[in-house]
Amino acid sequence: MNIMQQVTVASAQYPITEHTDFISWQNHIEKWVADAAIRGAELLLFPEYGAMELVSIFSHEIRNDIRRQIHALNDLKADFCATFEALARKYKVIIVAPSIPVVEEGKKLNRAFVFGKNGLAGYQDKFFMTRFENEHWGIESAPKQLTVFEAPWGKFGIQICYDVEFPLGAQKLCEAGAKLILAPSCTETIRGATRVHIGARARALENQAYTIVSQTIGEAVWSPAVDINYGFAAFYTTPDKDMPEEGIVATETAQVAGWLIQKIDFPLIDEVRRDGHVFNFKDQARVKMELAEGQVSIIYKTL
Repeated sequence: MNIMQQVTVASAQYPITEHTDFISWQNHIEKWVADAAIRGAELLLFPEYGAMELVSIFSHEIRNDIRRQIHALNDLKADFCATFEALARKYKVIIVAPSIPVVEEGKKLNRAFVFGKNGLAGYQDKFFMTRFENEHWGIESAPKQLTVFEAPWGKFGIQICYDVEFPLGAQKLCEAGAKLILAPSCTETIRGATRVHIGARARALENQAYTIVSQTIGEAVWSPAVDINYGFAAFYTTPDKDMPEEGIVATETAQVAGWLIQKIDFPLIDEVRRDGHVFNFKDQARVKMELAEGQVSIIYKTL
């Protein structure tokens, strides 16, 4: 196994963009991937529901029916995955694709696919649903399975948006070896974005780990699901030995499209966990959390 070292991560502040057809969207997404790769990024994080921009290529009727959109997007799933698989291979990067609604065994799920040089590595589904997802959209809570992705530089996990506001998933991922938690997000207000960022900072503190937030931005008035978006990208860690005083590695100005790119150093996490000012990660292991309705399982995927 390779020793964890450093990785350069690009986190997207991503506008929901209108497209004329699928090829137009492919060209658009390749420009984003190419831009990050040219600037040295090895891991690219897109936001939650960034794939909703594909609704713009559907008929007027589907554009205005948020429940029909789920099935129409699911029909594009194979082409969507093939696009990111090809881009990950071409640019030799790992891509956490913008999350997309999928239908699996009759359940409507919010899924973030992960691609590497060998193609599709796996995915992470969202556990906790917001009121809008649950009450209006029909997106459902996924089976309670967490994925730890192992890259040449180390292990990471994903907590999609609302999930990062709860300690359970990040704790289990870090207990399973992750030192980096990615939080793709889609929020429409400053309050919503703030909740996600507070959650990400808390997870970094509790687990003495890095957390990275990517969010949608701007307006897409043609989309009833993601018409208003507010957010910003950020890198967080624990405020401890050799780390930033406030635990903020980097943030970007809100509502400005583009990548926030930062190199993160895993040996710093190892040292904090070994000999930090406090032992949050070790001490949190004394607190065991479980879901009332069942166990959370862990699977491992290699990139």
